[in-house]
Amino acid sequence: MTVMSIAGLQLALPANQNNFDTIAREVSSVKKRFPHVGMVVLSELATFGPAPRHAEPLPGDTEARYAKLAAQTGVWLVNGSLFERAENRVYNTTSVMSPDGEVVARYRKMFPFLPYEEGISAGSEPCVFTIPGLGTIGLSICYDMWFPETVRALCWQGAEVIIHPTLTNTIDRDVELSIARSNAATNQCYMVDINAASPMGVGRSIIVGPGGEVIHQSTGEHDVILFDVDFALVRRVRERGWQGLGQPLKSFRDHPVAYPQYQPDARSKTLDGLGPLKKPDNLA
Repeated sequence: MTVMSIAGLQLALPANQNNFDTIAREVSSVKKRFPHVGMVVLSELATFGPAPRHAEPLPGDTEARYAKLAAQTGVWLVNGSLFERAENRVYNTTSVMSPDGEVVARYRKMFPFLPYEEGISAGSEPCVFTIPGLGTIGLSICYDMWFPETVRALCWQGAEVIIHPTLTNTIDRDVELSIARSNAATNQCYMVDINAASPMGVGRSIIVGPGGEVIHQSTGEHDVILFDVDFALVRRVRERGWQGLGQPLKSFRDHPVAYPQYQPDARSKTLDGLGPLKKPDNLA
């Protein structure tokens, strides 16, 4: 068996309060209604909203509650993310819990949404984990996917499905949908992009298959997104091409080019000329 059923929860949760009990009810309800669900995915910062004052050390109390919830419901549980306090820094961190209640992965967002996500430190390590008997899953958070190197690094390490909690409430959500499709197509993987509904986000979560095909796209309302991922399909697409067409991962592997932007001490006059990373000034 190479198929796993996943439920993405696009929830309408208030910011700046503890939403855990509501989330726990939703997770339990989904598992009760759909006993075959193997994984549940939440949106970025679903528990408390985008307030760093709620940062906790990891391991911590909230993560432990999620681990207990995973064990009670018997699912792989991706908690969206929490703000993590570590070594006088704050990170935006996703935790993954197994059906046994074990924390099997933690991923720190590598690209905080600067200059707006102030005071949040960047992680430095791509993160994948393996579900025995099924396949390998990579973790990505929100703004990370605007940088194609992040998803490519995950797939380089074997990821066949990218779990991508996000929290977007801005006009660029439509652009993010196209980026999700592009990342799926160029890396021949599933993209599972789960956003929050109003009031925290604008919804429009998207599930994309390994050819860039849209499996489901939500509206802005509360949505329980139930779908199957087929790891064997990913492997077939990577071997033969989607619909027997392009095989980009093989071409990337085999091409001898040494990209200049990735060489040691590489600098770009164009990028250096853009000025500092800061909030825009008033337009003249």
